[in-house]
Amino acid sequence: MSHSHFQFSLGADPQARAVVQHGLKAFNVEQIGDYAYQDFELYARDAAGAVVGGLFGHSGMGWLYVDYLWLDAAQRGAGLGAALMAQVEEEARRRGCVGVFLYTYSFQAPDFYHKLGYQPMGVLDDCPPGHQRLYLKKPLPAVAASTAA
Repeated sequence: MSHSHFQFSLGADPQARAVVQHGLKAFNVEQIGDYAYQDFELYARDAAGAVVGGLFGHSGMGWLYVDYLWLDAAQRGAGLGAALMAQVEEEARRRGCVGVFLYTYSFQAPDFYHKLGYQPMGVLDDCPPGHQRLYLKKPLPAVAASTAA
């Protein structure tokens, strides 16, 4: 079929977006059954209540995805990031996820994630130019029934 029979439009179109989202979800449900994504947010606050770090993302299809993680510069290297990630992994287990997925950039904190046991699973070079986007995962072992209460 020739592409000359179609019109292409670039730009925000909430109705068209809903059609595409609905169509893809319907196809996915046919393949794997019903699924739902659930958002999460986790923040660290200092004694005055100011946000000094946090992360957010979502879970679905058996994985928890960390979309953003940020720490105030004064908090970096003091263990707060590891504590946040430990809580994320616990939340992933509570949600029945088999692992945690995230990406970071070569100029951000790849060594931090490697120390926490995150495994490389892909690299996108020159994203942004001169750097890399690194895709990482951490499978989470199932918690034994006798220890889960």
